[in-house]
Order: sequence, then C-alpha cells, then structure tokens
Amino acid sequence: MTSQVSSEAGEALVGEQRTAPATADHGSAKEVRRVDRVIIRFAGDSGDGMQLTGDRFTSETASFGNDLSTLPNFPAEIRAPAGTLPGVSSFQLHFADHDILTPGDAPNVLVAMNPAALKANIGDVPRGGEIIVNTDEFAKRAMAKVGYETSPLEDGSLDGYQVHPVPLTTLTVEALKDFGLSRKEAERSKNMFALGLLSWMYHRPTEGTETFLRQKFAKKPEIAEANVAAFRAGWNFGETTEDFAVSYEVAPATRAFPTGTYRNISGNLALSYGLVAAARQADLPLYLGSYPITPASDILHELSKHKNFGVRTFQAEDEIAGIGAALGAAFGGSLAVTTTSGPGVALKSETIGLAVSLELPLLIVDIQRGGPSTGLPTKTEQADLLQAMYGRNGEAPVPVVAPRTPADCFDAALDAARIALTYRTPVLLLSDGYLANGSEPWRIPEVDELPDLTTTFATGPNHTLADGAEVFWPYKRDPETLARPWALPGTPGLEHRIGGIEKQDGTGNISYDPANHDFMVRTRQAKIDGIEVPDVEVDDPDGAKTLVLGWGSTYGPITAAVRRLRAAGLPIAQAHLRHLNPFPKNLGEVLRRYEKVIVPEMNLGQLATLVRAKYLVDARSHNQVNGMPFKAEQLAAALKEAIDE
Repeated sequence: MTSQVSSEAGEALVGEQRTAPATADHGSAKEVRRVDRVIIRFAGDSGDGMQLTGDRFTSETASFGNDLSTLPNFPAEIRAPAGTLPGVSSFQLHFADHDILTPGDAPNVLVAMNPAALKANIGDVPRGGEIIVNTDEFAKRAMAKVGYETSPLEDGSLDGYQVHPVPLTTLTVEALKDFGLSRKEAERSKNMFALGLLSWMYHRPTEGTETFLRQKFAKKPEIAEANVAAFRAGWNFGETTEDFAVSYEVAPATRAFPTGTYRNISGNLALSYGLVAAARQADLPLYLGSYPITPASDILHELSKHKNFGVRTFQAEDEIAGIGAALGAAFGGSLAVTTTSGPGVALKSETIGLAVSLELPLLIVDIQRGGPSTGLPTKTEQADLLQAMYGRNGEAPVPVVAPRTPADCFDAALDAARIALTYRTPVLLLSDGYLANGSEPWRIPEVDELPDLTTTFATGPNHTLADGAEVFWPYKRDPETLARPWALPGTPGLEHRIGGIEKQDGTGNISYDPANHDFMVRTRQAKIDGIEVPDVEVDDPDGAKTLVLGWGSTYGPITAAVRRLRAAGLPIAQAHLRHLNPFPKNLGEVLRRYEKVIVPEMNLGQLATLVRAKYLVDARSHNQVNGMPFKAEQLAAALKEAIDE
C-alpha cells in the first residue's frame, strides 16, 4: 500500500510507505498495516450508487474519528447514458490520522465499476496504486463504447498498478440468491458489496451502515436485508479471499481536533444550519424564497425540514418570484434568504437592486458553478465574484462574504446575517459546488458561543419637525452604521412609502432632485464601505517576499501547497479573504509589504483584477477553470515557480 508521510503541519508531502505493527481483533491472520492517510475514489455509472457508497464510507470514517475531506463528482444529467464516459459518477474521500485540508490530488485506491469508470479515472491514479475492478462489466461491447479495442485487464496496460479483478456483480447476485430478487434487482446492491469490501480493507465500523440501510428501506424490509447481506458479503470476501492479503488501519486524528462534539457535515448543510442559527440568535422567523437549481437545491430541501424552528420555505415558480417573495418577507420582519447559483443571480439582479434601494436585510446565497449560461451545473467555479460586485444597474453596492471550507459555511452564514441585519442591506454569500457538496468534520458550537444578532424594530416617531410635531422618517439613519430604521408594516404611526424610485433623504418621499440623488448614492456606498470586518490575518513565519492571496474554497489547496513549500525550505506568506466587499481595512498595507502577490482563483483573475484596481499592486493571477478544485501539488509547483522568478 502506498501512503504519504505528512509534515508536522499536517498535509502530506512525499510518497512513502509507512508500516507499523498493529493488532486487530477481526478473526483474521492477514497482515494489518498502519498508514497515516488514504485517498479512495469510488467510480461507476451515475446509476451505480457511487455517491451513496461514498457518503456511507465517509460517515463511518467520521464516526471513527479520522480527519477527512471529500469530493463528489457527478454528471449533470439525471441519468446519463449507461457505460459512457459522460455518465461516470465518482466520489473521492481523503482520510487521515492528522489534520488534512483537501480531498487529495490522486487516489491511492480506485474502485472502478465498469470500463467507463476505469478509463475516466485511470489517469489520476499514480503508478503503484491499487485498482479494484468489477470484471463482470468488461464485456466487448461495454469496452468498445469507451474506446477500448482490447481489454485493459489483459493487454498489459495496467501492469504498473496493483490490480484486483473482482466479479462484483456475480458475487453480489450469488450472495442474494435466497432473497427472491430478480437478477436486475440483485445487481443494484453491488455498490454495497464494494462498500463492504472497502470497509474490511480499512477497518471501518459497520453498524452505522447496517442501521442506515434498514432505515432507508424501512418500507421495503426485504430490500433492506438484501443490501445488508451484500454489504456483509463484501466484508467476508475481503476476509477470505487470497487476492487481498493485507488490510490497513488509519488511526483516529486525535491531535487534529480541539475538544468538542463533532459530526461530518457538507457545505450546504452547514450553511442551512447557520441560517437557522442566525434567525434564532436574531429572534426572527427565517424565510426562504427559492427556485430549485444545482448545486443550491439542498439548502431548500434542508430548511423545509425545520418548521419547528420558525422556518418557512417557499418553492417559487422561478428565480425572480423567489427573491421577490424573500424581499417581501424582509419588509415584513423576517430574516429573509434566497438561494441560487450564477444563472439565478443574473435573473435576481433587478430585485437585488430594489433591496439596495429599500435598504432591507436580505441574504442572497450563490452556490457558484461553471458558466456562462447553464454552463457546468455540477462542476465548481469561482467566476461570480465580479457579478456579485457589479452585476446590477446603477450604483448598487452589496457586501460580499465567502466561506473557505464546508464547515466554515456555518460561520459565514452567521456573519452574512450579522451584516445584513446591522446595516440593513442585502448581502451576497458566495459558496461554490466544491464546498456545497464536499464534507469535513465540524465541531458543533455551544449556544453561548454564537453571536448575539438581536435586532430592534422601530416602535414610534424618530424625528421632530420645526413645528414640534413628532413624525416617523423611514430614511433617518443611525449615525454609526448609516442603517435606516426597520419598521414593521401595520405598526400604527409608522406608515411609509417604499419602492424603487429614488427617495428623499430622511422622509423617504419620492425625489428627483439631482443633489438628493447624489447624496443618497454616496450615502449608500458609505454605508457599505463602513461595515466592520476583521483585519485580514497573514501567516508568514519566515519573513517571506512572496504572498499568496486567496478567497473562498481555494483555502484548502492553497494552504496545502504552502505547507509543502515551507517543508521544502521555501519561505512564502499566506492570507485568505472572507470579506470581499468591503475589503479588510488593512489589506492594502498587507499587499504592499510583499514584492510578489500571487492570487490563485478558479476563474480568469477576478479578485486579482479588484485588488490591482483598488490598491495598485502587481497582483499576479494563477487561474484554473476546468470545473475542478486546484490540486495542491500543481499549485505548489506554480507558487515555487513564482518564488524563483
């Protein structure tokens, strides 16, 4: 087995086998090797259950106490043509006995359920890696469909790998012969056989998966027991076959986590929980107006489960209706949210501008994906930053917040809510498909650790006229935040006009006065510029001359790459932005301290464009727009080249 030795900082550095004696009471005399980390990729047709298989292996790995990071990768079609390269679905899991940051650059183990899965993924497997192949699917027709003229299992093309040919389908059907299922029904459980085999191979717990299967198929107990039987058969096959002479142990990552209660969580689930927590901390009902769109739909699905926490969800007929309903809920006193992806942000842009004019709190959650237009619905990208900054008519400034890891989506949601409620403004939260679908351990916070987001509504007059009359002015501002009062409709004496036409300062009456418009435009901008955000922190232990600046989901690959370079003796500094509008107040001073500033992004240089324009620094872009996250090794090589210039 090939593993990766890790640095003291935690991320793997070089390929090297590390074996230690281990004792395991599994009733087997087979050798057990201890390794510090493993990267597994399950791959098959989009109907083979690879996402479910990966999810279950991840859940058991999390319960075991390993640090982990995942990368689901699936086609946009609900059911792509079987056996074709476009139809391949995969799930990669990196787990370790230490702190890790990414799903890994290359799998140590590939489980290929058919020829298409093998061909689509073999290029990522390093020489010496293990490949478990479902030989039942390597018929001549299936191989020809993906361009194999001869069988790769027989022509020597896989000689550089440790290949385990396993007739997964046949073994699954044989294990289920007493369940009265048709062959087609029995074949559907082959992913559970593969999961059982890998669970044996890496000593994963099994009770959770068996419980999950019985709960998932509670209305079809015969199907539940068939899947449990296939799962156990896979485990027993690993235990008894001579082809798998070694199993592996990856110890819990006891030093990677502060004390606390942990669970595995995806970015979209963490974001959903963050929104619920924000509403509770603000003592407001949570309202979601949304139209389903990949990869944001999971948030709608999750929030619809939490009516007991005062959550109301509305699945609208289109993107515009979704945000329109959310803005109406904000006017009515709710913490209002709309969720979407890049194409939906474009459709919502007019209503975002209306929210800027009305100066009401509204969260717009953009789970970015590959574009333009429909683009790559299930692939990741960071290409909506400039749209978030400027994608509206007129001067319509909006704060922009971006989480950096799946677990950080929880905190980013709270932060976005803080800004929206404190400053009475719409806020754009930029996550992406990599964070949304990926997962990692998350420490469940104590309630007293959450910020106080208590919000007050206007209750009476706030202005005295020259004649002594007391009136309510809807645009009379807080002198510190420049936020206007939030008045619930129906409150006696607080009747006021809202709409998209320019308002007179203070009174909120319609105004076409040039001087007033100039004042209101500058005031709305000043409100955003004055938002309090923490200074950007710089990690620079060696007094480096080169700074790598990132934002959003590039945090993991950038940090892993930086660790590799420092372990090799190369000084490099790192800073990562959560707040993209406004920027942290110290960002300009930080950038000017370094001779070189490198900005890796999954776009063509949008953050680099912004910092060049604002701070007049020579920020250099390193870009990738292939629908996948950066690989740490490739990024480290690019950063080293920049340092050596």
